[in-house]
Amino acid sequence: MNASHAQEKKASGKSFVENFDKLDRKQWYVSDGWTNGEHQNCIWSKDRVKVSDGMLRLGFQKQSIKNLDYACGEIQTKQRYSYGTYEVRMKAAKGSGLNTGFFTYIGPVDKQPHDEIDFEVLGKNPAKVQINQYVNGKPVGDAKLVDVPGGADQRFNDYAFVWKQDRISWYVNGELVGEATDPAKLPTHASKIFVSLWSSDILKSWMGTFADPGAPVTAEIDRIAYTAEGDACQFPESVVCKLK
Repeated sequence: MNASHAQEKKASGKSFVENFDKLDRKQWYVSDGWTNGEHQNCIWSKDRVKVSDGMLRLGFQKQSIKNLDYACGEIQTKQRYSYGTYEVRMKAAKGSGLNTGFFTYIGPVDKQPHDEIDFEVLGKNPAKVQINQYVNGKPVGDAKLVDVPGGADQRFNDYAFVWKQDRISWYVNGELVGEATDPAKLPTHASKIFVSLWSSDILKSWMGTFADPGAPVTAEIDRIAYTAEGDACQFPESVVCKLK
């Protein structure tokens, strides 16, 4: 069995377009009550995840929960997804030490190796977005910062990556901004889809020195979509339409 067939066997998710008319709990799991490690100085809280007026809002604010002083928001799919096109339309949060992310991930918590494909807006410089990928727990890509015209925090922008067996291609507002083609640097395990807003006061060289924003901060997500490899374009703005 080749890698493609092995991955397809583990994937359960089908093509979808999520416009957030509501938060479908059959599709989405809301992270609540833990952190991803000591590097994170906020705790995931369901109270920081809101859906209204066709928009998902992930919040960050001062709120003492357990032994941490800040609360933040994340959702993730319950299903795992394979090769295809992953898209988000979002407005990121600004602030040193903050990170707005759209990514695929699978790892030890799911009894799988850590594979990941990322879009991350570092709030210290929201004029750019970082693209990267992990294979078996290691960042194997040359993490690249690419321009977001007008600023990721100033308006909604469309971010997409196409994940194939032989490459990953990243797009910002329909423009190709990066590719990975080395077989050793390509994830192979079906993964869940995440969108999150979080903070760190440890990862200073990467995310900047954390600064209390002094008021609640929000990242807004208008749409998330996945189009399985070979499936038809699902909405006019999709890069799947443009790549035909």
